Amino acid sequence: MSSLPYARTLGLSYRRDADGIVIIMPFSKDLIGAPNRLHGGTVAGLLEIASIAQLVHVLGREETAPGVKPINVTVDYLRAAACETTYAAAIVTRMGRRIANVRAEAWQGDRAAPVAAAHMNVMLVRE
Repeated sequence: MSSLPYARTLGLSYRRDADGIVIIMPFSKDLIGAPNRLHGGTVAGLLEIASIAQLVHVLGREETAPGVKPINVTVDYLRAAACETTYAAAIVTRMGRRIANVRAEAWQGDRAAPVAAAHMNVMLVRE
């Protein structure tokens, strides 16, 4: 996480659970958009980083593992994100030779009640 400037700006950390990587974004006054709500861009950034982290986790760290380049990200904002710690996790829904598809969700408190979801298409760059 510390090698990604935007992750450092958001104060992100991570933990591993049975399903993969969970990204944690602690609340900070710098993340507020509308009064008493997190800015949508911070939630979108959290979802994008969670997607890439899970994809890298699935690909492994071998020298032959491909690099990843986001092609597009679609974010669905499901409800307002309150000023509190926010979590995100992703699953790789398709792993092709050149393209991977990832779905991520962000939540606060109750994982079953996400505040936002994202779909991300990623190019796998093989040298």
